[in-house]
Amino acid sequence: MDGAKRHELILQSLRQGERVAVGALAELTGCSEMTIRRDLDTLEREGLLRRVRGAAVGMLTGEEVPYAARGKQRVEAKRRIALAVAELIDDGESIVVDGGSTTLEAAKLLTERRLTVLPLSLHVANALRGAERVRLVLPGGDLRPGELSFVGPLTEYAFEVMRFDTMVLGSCGLSVRNGVSSHDLQEGAVKKAAVTASARVIAAVDGSKFGRTAFGRVCGIESIDVLVTDEDAPADEIAAVRDAGVEVRLV
Repeated sequence: MDGAKRHELILQSLRQGERVAVGALAELTGCSEMTIRRDLDTLEREGLLRRVRGAAVGMLTGEEVPYAARGKQRVEAKRRIALAVAELIDDGESIVVDGGSTTLEAAKLLTERRLTVLPLSLHVANALRGAERVRLVLPGGDLRPGELSFVGPLTEYAFEVMRFDTMVLGSCGLSVRNGVSSHDLQEGAVKKAAVTASARVIAAVDGSKFGRTAFGRVCGIESIDVLVTDEDAPADEIAAVRDAGVEVRLV
């Protein structure tokens, strides 16, 4: 089992209980306790847990999971989604790439493509900054701590003066009734502006986000042209999305 998968399992265990023993984590992952201790050291440095004698204690609180933790969750599913998203984008397009761990995986696959890209986070910008064929256009604005996403009126203004072929949209929550939602209102406003400024919207959403509704509404399901998700997405939600006229690709 690779490190990313172990980290995902460790964090899942800590969400189920306040304290998990090293021995239990070793049994869960099939790895040695020494390997688990190294993993716990790494996750503690990232602020995702606290080490105590012979165990780990979770540090995740509130509704929004920290960016560093999301990057370790459902990694393989996100990479499959990212590959499918990249295959939908043609050379020569101008695109917006949303902030978030799934859209970041998509950005990593675009480094050899001939594109104009406006990233909505520094994480995405850093993934593309060395790409020789990518014209990277930064939107300006304030940086949201932790997420490193661009927010505020300056960011929103970018979408008043520019238009794009495609937006790759991430989501904190997605449901047919409430649409796409975001935990942060400023971030949600930027996403909404980007959706409006784009001719096509590709939503890259892993199956765990279905049925959830975060604080700020971004757009309705009808604003999405293509939804790319994994096979863990609930069948009834997928059927309802298709009934709403959205093309769905399961990976």
